[in-house]
Amino acid sequence: MTVPPDFERTRMASDPKNPNEFDRYARQMRYPPIGEEGQRRLAASRALVCGCGALGTVIANTLARAGVGLLRIVDRDFVETNNLQRQVLFDEADVAAGLPKAIAAADKLRTINSQITIEPLVADVNHTNVRELTDGIDIILDGTDNFEIRMLLNDVALERGIPWIYGGCLGAEGQTMTIVPGETACLRCLMQEPPPPGTTPTCDTAGILAPIVNIIASLQANEAIKILSGNRQAINRSLTVVDTWDNRIRQVNLGALDAGQCPACHGREFPWLEGRRASHTAVLCGRNAVQLSPPERATLSLESLAEKLRGVGRVTQNRYLLRAAIDDYLLTIFPDGRAIIGGTDDIAVARTLYAKYVGT
Repeated sequence: MTVPPDFERTRMASDPKNPNEFDRYARQMRYPPIGEEGQRRLAASRALVCGCGALGTVIANTLARAGVGLLRIVDRDFVETNNLQRQVLFDEADVAAGLPKAIAAADKLRTINSQITIEPLVADVNHTNVRELTDGIDIILDGTDNFEIRMLLNDVALERGIPWIYGGCLGAEGQTMTIVPGETACLRCLMQEPPPPGTTPTCDTAGILAPIVNIIASLQANEAIKILSGNRQAINRSLTVVDTWDNRIRQVNLGALDAGQCPACHGREFPWLEGRRASHTAVLCGRNAVQLSPPERATLSLESLAEKLRGVGRVTQNRYLLRAAIDDYLLTIFPDGRAIIGGTDDIAVARTLYAKYVGT
């Protein structure tokens, strides 16, 4: 995973030869808290969208249309048919092409707004690359589906002083929280530890409805627009919980949380960022699949591996990934050595298949 070189911050409206470049944002600029100055700030800003599934596609779509100057979109997964129910940037052609989500999303966003810069990265976010991913970033938006990565984002945001916006959805309920280091409670103020595996429902067991995704992601994007346009004082300092089925909206006051007792805010302890709490396996939500990541970054030749696997299964390949259908399993393998083993949620079985067909 390589983050593209530093790019000169976009300042579109300052070009006298193209005075109408902000025309597309006219309705947004008429809202007094934004105005032309706020739009200039948006154009000069950089956002990291971490995860480009249900929440991430709505967030990226909204921020691209709002004119955020650079969107860095990071996702480890590829597009599947069951994504189309709620992941708004994808279509059936993306499924047929076997495209990684970050690539498919970038392709769509470039047709929506050619004025901004899109940086798609096909990578698994972890402690070895998260600092690189957040270089030059003004805000981090959570589009992930697991608390391990959220704790990692919380750590790196606090270490580097970058605002970030947590979001999560399950069934018809979702929640979001805006975190500004040094000003608000952080995620570890809210929960000292992530829920243990197997103790909470997942989208596989509880399902998920598209409307709650759109609501929570829109709230996240709205908070980002406030911060990036210079309106930080307007952020929501509560945890917002929305249930679209039972028609409930709750605001949980976080002011009572004592940051002096938080090991992250007060103690400056960042175990996820330091790799002490990292995992190299993950059971993927709703997928009957396990992701395996090598402890060290690798460089695989997909061409050589394809030749090896054609004798044991049906192999398809593009420049981003290789897929091998072997018996009842589907192995999706990336050039960095990472693999998604479909057809099982048993980590031991997934590791055996990886060792057998990819190697150790």
